[in-house]
Amino acid sequence: MNPTHISAGFLYPVSSPAIVDGAVLISEDGKIAAVGPDQSVPRPEGVISMSFPSAVLLPGLVNAHTHLELTTLGGRCNDREFFDWIQNVRQSKAELAPEEFEESARCGVRDAWRHGVTTVADTGDSGAVARALAELRGRGIVYQEVFGPHPLQADEAFAELVTTIERLHADAASDDVHIGVSPHAPYSVSGALFSRVAQFARNEGLPIAVHVAESREESALVTGGAGPFAASWRERGVPEISLARSPVAYLHGLGVLDASPLAIHAVQADSDDAELLASHGCAVALCPRSNARHGHGAAPVTTFLEAEIPCGVGTDSVASVDSLDLFQDAQRVRRLAGLSAPQTVRLMTLDGATALGIGDVGSLEVGKWADLCAIEISPGDDVTDEGIAERLLARTARDILLTCVGGRQVHEAAPVGGRPAAQQNLGEIA
Repeated sequence: MNPTHISAGFLYPVSSPAIVDGAVLISEDGKIAAVGPDQSVPRPEGVISMSFPSAVLLPGLVNAHTHLELTTLGGRCNDREFFDWIQNVRQSKAELAPEEFEESARCGVRDAWRHGVTTVADTGDSGAVARALAELRGRGIVYQEVFGPHPLQADEAFAELVTTIERLHADAASDDVHIGVSPHAPYSVSGALFSRVAQFARNEGLPIAVHVAESREESALVTGGAGPFAASWRERGVPEISLARSPVAYLHGLGVLDASPLAIHAVQADSDDAELLASHGCAVALCPRSNARHGHGAAPVTTFLEAEIPCGVGTDSVASVDSLDLFQDAQRVRRLAGLSAPQTVRLMTLDGATALGIGDVGSLEVGKWADLCAIEISPGDDVTDEGIAERLLARTARDILLTCVGGRQVHEAAPVGGRPAAQQNLGEIA
């Protein structure tokens, strides 16, 4: 593609202070070649120019937990009790044809872009999201889920996982699409399978993610062999779980934390759990809207941050929440931890990338991928990082004018009031 020069009323690099009337130059390889005040950023011959005078240009958002293959289930699973909701999701998934998963994943990727998200950390078991990202040239980590609560299922489930990982690496993996593994959760995976998958991830250098400490029902299973999950296990003849102090401690006893997983949700966690996660190099994906919708409570965000655990923000699936609007989740995390506006924006961008171990996105810096979005903000006199971030956090998906992945335009807002979303010349970004 041609070099691209994008300017905006404000440039918010995240890793450095905001710039009034800033710009970036994107090179032909899709990486950032220059960042700074508009007048100092070169405009080489043949450059495509775009201008967003009433917007902030910032790094593309990082959604630390999605289930994009479930996009088609939005609004269909409304059970109030978490256990019942899970059964409904499982049944609804079983009724979907393979091509429906594929289309659902494509819709999910495009919807993420519409919300300014350029990197996703997705979990699912169909493989559809990995293929959709590869097809649409998106960016993210796809954690292939594996299930099997009975120890006798471990060999077969693990063999199927290895085969699927090999296929996904051949069909979809690239520098932009990373394949990982996800032993789903303590209530759906046996100790034997957990241990094997964690060791596999360590041996193969694969990223790993686990739903853990999400619900009180999960904690009841792990700490006392009680609750609806325990009852379901007994009905199916699944051996009783080896009890532990907490779900996080349970994973530690199985050696799962040795693989430094991304801990998804981590609501039912305390300072001892935070110490375990921190000492094993784990990260946490915070999904406050989903936790509230299912009545799980709120993750101890301040405890995690004080333990210096890398944290990102996730939306979870639209089967749990009504949209992939990361701003809504970030605002909830902000209230939980008393974060400043700049800290909150950083959590959605650079901190999220750090939590996922992706070093070349999350901030606008020379040499990083030109993953970015332009968001229209209300007028204001405060041009400090605090003032700009406050106005950013008040926006919605309707205010996202442009989303680019690797310098390639993947979303542009429709013109408003007869006015183009951007002033540009030489056509669109290739």
